[in-house]
Amino acid sequence: MKTAIVTGASSGIGRAVALELARKGWRLGLVGRDAERLAQVAEACGRVVQTAAMDMRDTAAFAGFVAGFGAVDLYVSNHGILDGRREGETVETGAVASDVLAINLTSAVAALHAVLPGMQARGQGQIALVSSLAGLSPLPDAPAYSASKAGLVMYGLSLREALRGTGVGVSVCCPGYVATPMQAEHLGNRPHEIKPEDAARRIVKQALANTRLFGFPAPLWPMALFSLLIPEGLLRLFNGNLRFTVKKR
Repeated sequence: MKTAIVTGASSGIGRAVALELARKGWRLGLVGRDAERLAQVAEACGRVVQTAAMDMRDTAAFAGFVAGFGAVDLYVSNHGILDGRREGETVETGAVASDVLAINLTSAVAALHAVLPGMQARGQGQIALVSSLAGLSPLPDAPAYSASKAGLVMYGLSLREALRGTGVGVSVCCPGYVATPMQAEHLGNRPHEIKPEDAARRIVKQALANTRLFGFPAPLWPMALFSLLIPEGLLRLFNGNLRFTVKKR
């Protein structure tokens, strides 16, 4: 039986990835912040599932969970938060920026290194880092979110090359708008938004194929790739209707 650990599994993309892997018969380790919702996801999976409710900034707690879980064939790093400019603000606060970077980037890198040594020792395994199109196309309303996701892109691609030939693969995924509870905090247009189930199928398929870098949906993916190359005025024209604020629940 193949094994996978999924973080951010209590809702949204993580929940959908867990259900997708369960349908394929995988043994799962699910990590999230909400114990009640996590238990509901585990029940829905209907497979051999271990769960742990924790803040992913607690690296020691996550390392303990990994040690108790055993060998990991697939690690899906999906946890994170969306935050940025609130209504009435010109730019996000320093406190918001610090929290976003700590959760989305720093904790993601630290957690990855709780899983990686076991994969290296076995000479096999696949890591899927869930970043965002925002990591390629900067968001003026959420600079730290863009920075955190850009950091995941570069870290993942660099790590992939470092691990070449070891049997451990790294894939970086850049979703666009996905209809999740987190996206509901995004007060603005969300063009080409897709369902979490659609995102999960693409993530699992491309990760298991060891695809280097991929994103979706199709209309936004190529635009994001070229966003740093096109003139600033043209970028503003493309992104003019995508300005937003964040309202935390």
